[in-house]
Amino acid sequence: MMKVENVKFSYGNTQVLNGVTFEVDDGEIVTLLGPNGSGKTTLLRCMAKLLKPSEGYISIDGKELGEIGLKDLAREVAYVPQYIPNVFPITVFEAVLMGRIPYMNLSPTDGDIEIVYRTLEMIGIEEFASRYIDELSGGERQKVFIARAIAQKARILLLDEPTSNLDLKHQLKVMNLITNLVRRERTSVLMATQDLNLASKHSDKVVMLNNGKVLCSGKPEDVINEANIAKVYGVRAKIVNDDGFRLVHAVDEVNAHG
Repeated sequence: MMKVENVKFSYGNTQVLNGVTFEVDDGEIVTLLGPNGSGKTTLLRCMAKLLKPSEGYISIDGKELGEIGLKDLAREVAYVPQYIPNVFPITVFEAVLMGRIPYMNLSPTDGDIEIVYRTLEMIGIEEFASRYIDELSGGERQKVFIARAIAQKARILLLDEPTSNLDLKHQLKVMNLITNLVRRERTSVLMATQDLNLASKHSDKVVMLNNGKVLCSGKPEDVINEANIAKVYGVRAKIVNDDGFRLVHAVDEVNAHG
């Protein structure tokens, strides 16, 4: 459904993406892995049409992003950044309602309002509805913006480190919610994370980036292995099977001789 083909991007003379190619299919969770500076966030921003690649193209159902208007694109793609700054004081309800803008004319319908309340309840933040965004913690704001993306009813969710500000309980809650959303509504998710265990458990496919290129992609069990972790992260790791789950344990840095 969403295709990235030979995408390149540079900040000045620094090339961040260098010929990235992969696809995200309907009803699939794809996870971007790679160390800091490998291009994960830049790639997501290109896919959200916030940045324009210098070469290559990104398309949805064969139509390049440049040919899709912003309102139509907002019905296709919702983006949640990793860092959510302190925003001007609007309520949580109003923030999530902003996800319905692509479908509104002048004012929200009863259907829009129902979707917002249902989404707040789904995320477990309905008690925050009347609170102001700038009164919330970073983790609470993270959940609000994930709720806004879900209320947007886009076909594709782009999530940059969606659990980075959440405690363990809410990490599980958000990832289970995302997984159920994908299975129930055939939503597609592309998320970037540094959590190899989260990627291993929740992904249908993993794309591992290294120095702006795709080192490899495929099923988590094929990509997240000790050799790739050593090459990309410079860490010697041990992967163990624990009651059906593959767990990655970092052991030590790879020494100078590899």
